[in-house]
Amino acid sequence: MQKNEQQKTKHGFSVEDRKILKASGVLDVEGFDETKIYAMLDATAFTIGGKNLKVINFSSETGELRVEGEIDSVTYSPALSRKAGILARIFR
Repeated sequence: MQKNEQQKTKHGFSVEDRKILKASGVLDVEGFDETKIYAMLDATAFTIGGKNLKVINFSSETGELRVEGEIDSVTYSPALSRKAGILARIFR
């Protein structure tokens, strides 16, 4: 591995009965409402879609995220720079 190449943090998630999502390796939760939760991984963003979604627990120290609600989808997308902000993610 070269000096400039960053070691990526592994991530994963599990969904129980489409009601509980547990994820690991999450660096940040950028924003959320009842239908979408925007979370950041190393070089990737992912969006959790559904209804009545709630972030029950998030720890930036451990990277653990727990979401409850009616989970319909999990979508990966390229991470935008932090300068772009949440509005750029919503309107792309």
